[in-house]
Amino acid sequence: MKSEDVARYLHDHPEFFDQYAEMLTLVTLPDPHSGRAISITEKQLFNLRDKVRTLEAKLVELIGFGEENDSISDKVHGLAVALIAATDRAGVVRALYSHLGGAFAVPHVGLRIWGLGEGGGAESDPVSGELMAFAAGLTKPYCGAVAGQEALAWFGEAGSQLRSMAQVPLRETGGLSFGLLVMASEEPTRFYPELGTLYLERIGEMAAAALLRVAG
Repeated sequence: MKSEDVARYLHDHPEFFDQYAEMLTLVTLPDPHSGRAISITEKQLFNLRDKVRTLEAKLVELIGFGEENDSISDKVHGLAVALIAATDRAGVVRALYSHLGGAFAVPHVGLRIWGLGEGGGAESDPVSGELMAFAAGLTKPYCGAVAGQEALAWFGEAGSQLRSMAQVPLRETGGLSFGLLVMASEEPTRFYPELGTLYLERIGEMAAAALLRVAG
């Protein structure tokens, strides 16, 4: 009898080992780690241990993600409190720069606002129509390389060292854009295209609401 015949028989008669359970103790398989022959029971035990290790690794990863999200939420909360406490545009701008550059450790932050009246800082510097159109066309924050981005010029000499940036549009309730918040880094992977933008969107919404409040 050929091995193929045995395999076919066992496939067609799965009840065989129910009738001859003791045969399982005689079947051995090669151990992928040591190469020695082991029983099916040992093989199943090793497989279960591998699955447990995989599940433990996934659990550790999930816990890490949860802790990271908790940390970001705390930072966003701190920024929200500071924005609420701000009583004028200068205070809102200071809160943004202080928290983004401090708690969030963003090395370079830039802001431009248009259509909300005059201000006294760099955030009121004029911008091109192309940049306004760019901000208006963003359906979510832009994350990626700095090449070809007009906002790169906002950072002066440091601009030549920057490799990635996030650009967050600031909008009125009706959706009309009136500003752009930019965060940049020398690290190419700090703001990459696949980066999740949920917290960036929330920061943009909070900043926009605070600026609109003090503009009134």
